[in-house]
Amino acid sequence: MAWAASSLPTDKSRFICIYPAYINNKKTIAEGRRIPLDKAIENPTSTEIQDVCVAVGLNVLLEKNKMYPREWNRDAQYRGRVRIQLKQEDGNPCQPQFPTRKAVMLYAAETIPKLKTRTQKMGGSDQSLQQGEGGKKGKGKKKK
Repeated sequence: MAWAASSLPTDKSRFICIYPAYINNKKTIAEGRRIPLDKAIENPTSTEIQDVCVAVGLNVLLEKNKMYPREWNRDAQYRGRVRIQLKQEDGNPCQPQFPTRKAVMLYAAETIPKLKTRTQKMGGSDQSLQQGEGGKKGKGKKKK
């Protein structure tokens, strides 16, 4: 019965995993999206998922160097996964509003666009990014 000891919901290996691909509206279901397209958001990062989950009081663990297996792009922005403790030792949910992993994913997708980092990016700096693209670097080099 050695396996039963580590299968407690409080054990870190029993936390649920959420990859950014699960809530990314740029992905198809075949590429790993797990929530409806109209609820998904554009290119979430594991750090953003961690931020919104910590803010609501979930026990979160960020694994920066993990990759989603179906993710072909190896860029740093696509790396990372978030492990979240859903259940307490007695099997009850840690947070009543998050009984399932889907509830956590939908909450994250709903909340991330409201983050300060997101709202600032959408504001004035959007134009400056486009102007900067034609600078010294050149558009061809940026795609690497």
